[in-house]
Amino acid sequence: MTPKRKRLWLVLGSVAVLGCAATLVLTALSDNIVFFYSPTQIAEKQIPPERRFRMGGLVEAGSVTKSPDGQVTRFKVTDTNKTVDVVYRGLLPDLFREGQGVVAEGSLGSDGVFAAREILAKHDENYMPPEVAKALKDSGQWKDGKK
Repeated sequence: MTPKRKRLWLVLGSVAVLGCAATLVLTALSDNIVFFYSPTQIAEKQIPPERRFRMGGLVEAGSVTKSPDGQVTRFKVTDTNKTVDVVYRGLLPDLFREGQGVVAEGSLGSDGVFAAREILAKHDENYMPPEVAKALKDSGQWKDGKK
């Protein structure tokens, strides 16, 4: 084999190995990607049950109920167009309250109830995740905190 042919095989082999490595990395990352949806987007899309994603919006006023033992909380998240029922087991953040922005991570059950594994509450009037802010701006409910 000539040196030119050896270099060609070396380059082709390197490209193949690099391609396999990139495929493995992208496959591993795709399992950890968590998409964000608003309640309206959830109603419009066919999201398979048990697929993990994030949902954001406002906690609907008058919708928060707690179980007698205080471990399970049920509430509704809205973007003023659509509403999704949420159930969460665990301690809620101190800043969680009705009318405030919230991001819940979990999955949608076959009954249409979002089973949250994690709840994130906005920590001041100026902070809002970009996706939630966009959904609220689109619905006309955005408050930017300026007086």
